[in-house]
Amino acid sequence: MERYDAAVVGLGSMGSMAAWMLAQRGRRVIGFDRFRPPHAMGSHAGLSRVIREAYFEQPYYVPIVQRAYQLWSELEQISGSTIHQRTGGLMIGEPSGALVAGAHRSAREHGIPCELLSAEQIRIRFPQFQVPEHHAGLFEHRAGTLVPERGVASALQAAQRAGAELRFDEPVLDWTPAGAAVTLRTPNGAFEADHVILAGGSWMATGLARIATPLAVARQVLFWFEPKAGRPAFAPSRFPIFIWQWTEGHSIYGFPDQGEGFKVAIHHEGPTVDPDRVDRTVHLGEERELVGILERLLPGGVGPVLRSSVCLYTNTQDEDFILDYHPDDRRVIVASPCSGHGFKFAPAVGEILADLVTTGTSRFDLTPFRADRPGAFGPRRYTGAHG
Repeated sequence: MERYDAAVVGLGSMGSMAAWMLAQRGRRVIGFDRFRPPHAMGSHAGLSRVIREAYFEQPYYVPIVQRAYQLWSELEQISGSTIHQRTGGLMIGEPSGALVAGAHRSAREHGIPCELLSAEQIRIRFPQFQVPEHHAGLFEHRAGTLVPERGVASALQAAQRAGAELRFDEPVLDWTPAGAAVTLRTPNGAFEADHVILAGGSWMATGLARIATPLAVARQVLFWFEPKAGRPAFAPSRFPIFIWQWTEGHSIYGFPDQGEGFKVAIHHEGPTVDPDRVDRTVHLGEERELVGILERLLPGGVGPVLRSSVCLYTNTQDEDFILDYHPDDRRVIVASPCSGHGFKFAPAVGEILADLVTTGTSRFDLTPFRADRPGAFGPRRYTGAHG
């Protein structure tokens, strides 16, 4: 039976980066994915993802995303691909709300260059936004977009060049501690590894993690519109990425038109689904709620729907990541169900996972991401094949 230093299960956002980081350190790496990444079956598709630094969720994410900026640049140099584009980022909502106040707190704590803008100042600088008087904004200069498919492909290519063996269309059906190694079983055979990284994304909720309390997978729909105000008004030079907490507990987020149209979606609020049985067709009328919001807030962006797609959020109850050793075996690492906000961190998470495998430590405080914290897991579980 073949034996490896490390096996990576799932080669999407986090697994691709872990495979790259481990292989470039000279480890013998094997990686598995139930599909052929980059693909549109999980959470890393959709042509664009946000990267931002004034992290409203919690200040402890900021050092990790700052490291991610460095590693995205390194991956661009290695691959020769452009993955990151700087557009600036605008967080909009009530000044005391979770979004604006949280982003401002992280900016202050970490010295991130940002501007607080009144509703009038937002309307003057970015007239596309119809901001009500009781809202304000925080503008972050270094925020921008990432191309997720290009990022994952670049990491996988770098991993293979460094010697990693990557096996696509090959789900991991089971893993079992077996003496000095962990045995993984796939439809094509059995493999042994000294360490295993479980980075199966939404399939972590189907039993791959082998932890009794489950994660919850949500179906999220993305839309690209032909801007009614014309595409130049929504070009990256004139329109930033944004998140808008338009009312308490409800947010939308969007991207400038980078050639495919104005992309926008409702953050969270999708129904809980089984990743093996999710409806991946976007049906006529699913855009109605979003269009109603946009007609009030961004009326110039609402035109014909150019395209749409379904992606999956793998959610913890508290929406923080999981980056931790498995409670039953420290040779196995549970890696980052990201609750819909993780892609920007991917290369830094890959580095964290490689560090846990090779040194048992991380430069970052991983306490908030422990698997045994009370808010780690969501309300539903599914059973089925993994990978």
